[in-house]
Amino acid sequence: MDYFEDLTVGETAEFGTYEVTADEMTSFAEQYDPQPFHTDPEAAAETPFGGLVASGWHTASVTMRLLVDDHLSEGAARGALGVDDLRWRRPVRPGDELTVRTEIVDKEDWDDENGLVSIEITTEVDGETVLSMVGLVLYECRDPA
Repeated sequence: MDYFEDLTVGETAEFGTYEVTADEMTSFAEQYDPQPFHTDPEAAAETPFGGLVASGWHTASVTMRLLVDDHLSEGAARGALGVDDLRWRRPVRPGDELTVRTEIVDKEDWDDENGLVSIEITTEVDGETVLSMVGLVLYECRDPA
């Protein structure tokens, strides 16, 4: 298990592969972001996207799942204070396979038991960034003060 002290600024990781399906995209959007370019392929064809695209919130949710499954579950993460600079760089389309890359960009003491780690997160399709953000994650200290 990785504690705050084990993490190093500049450390990178790449993990996860997740194929986004049209059914999953429309199901998510119907419940949480019911705009026609997310829910209706015919209507989406008439938009500037030219076809069905995933909600950015869906892409962020898949990113979070990959982070938990392949990264956060292995460490002493205690939750996050939020994210900075969330951007959807390009649309995600049915059949796209998402991969996540992380880089630790900053660390600071938070309190006697935790440290705050800033993690630059990018989600990519074929090496092209579709989502970027900086996660502000609390990690347990191995030896609390």
